[in-house]
Amino acid sequence: PGVLCFLFCFLWSLGAASQTPSPDQSKPAPPTAADKSGAHQQDNQDNQLNDQGVFVFKKDVDEVMLHATVIDDHQHIITNLEKGAFTVYEDGKPQNIISFHHVDIPVAMGILIDNSGSMREKRAKVNQAALNLVRSSNPRDEVFVVNFNDEQYLDQDFTNNLLKLKEALEKIDARGGTALYDAVVASADHLKQNGRLEKKVLFVVTDGEDNASSETLERAVKQLQQENSPAIYAIGILGDEEHPRRAKKALEILCERTGGIAFFPKTLDEVDAISRTIANDIRNQYAIGYKPSTPKGAGGFRQVRVDAKAKGHGKLMVRTKSGYYAGSQTASTGTK
Repeated sequence: PGVLCFLFCFLWSLGAASQTPSPDQSKPAPPTAADKSGAHQQDNQDNQLNDQGVFVFKKDVDEVMLHATVIDDHQHIITNLEKGAFTVYEDGKPQNIISFHHVDIPVAMGILIDNSGSMREKRAKVNQAALNLVRSSNPRDEVFVVNFNDEQYLDQDFTNNLLKLKEALEKIDARGGTALYDAVVASADHLKQNGRLEKKVLFVVTDGEDNASSETLERAVKQLQQENSPAIYAIGILGDEEHPRRAKKALEILCERTGGIAFFPKTLDEVDAISRTIANDIRNQYAIGYKPSTPKGAGGFRQVRVDAKAKGHGKLMVRTKSGYYAGSQTASTGTK
């Protein structure tokens, strides 16, 4: 029995020793380059995805976020620039960029289609172009549809269901005038109040001048330059007479001030290709965040400009919003 006891104790001590780490083993091994890369990617993923797998920005409350498209002198979109290529100016003063992303992120988008009497024969091709815009966009986009004439109607709230969007676009009651500014302001407000995604866009198709809004162009632009307001992309199916020229100017102002772009096709057949171009533009933007050197609490309108320079590229043009009012204000026009 004494021998057996000794043997048992000896074997037990060997097992315990094999499970006890040596001093070197007890220290975690330094991370390899691969480990660091994986951790960095995980940090980025945690910063970019919410519980539903949707990209979100975790930004400082004082941060201003710009969504910018970069185009070379051949009108090609440039997608390979690094943070150091950009300089942001607010009221002419360079700002410190504190966040930078170049990823295809989903957007909250409103599709606004002119439903006035003059659009009756154009709606079939316009509707198809709007659907192809959604098909060409990020599948996680959240989209709503507003049909407008004298008034604006929210015929489909946020969804990414193509069938529901198609049904909403087919609610054609082409009559009455064109209350474009009212529809844009109401839809921008709907985006700000109910859109879950930080990046916001309005896609507008119209064939004439606003002739029925209670809002003016000036007030509409001011509402669209509040913080977190959407960029506007527009297709103007216009003629060559005086009223269409005024309509063209109004669309250009709405788009340029918000960082979007206006297109004026010569024929209705061009609308579909333009909608795909817009989708490509939205999906290839840089998200640039900066903390203003003048605190937001000081209020007032701030002019914004972004420059980009990089080796291997000629002159680059950066399209983003032209400015913003520090502090949030809410639009007053409602959507029915």
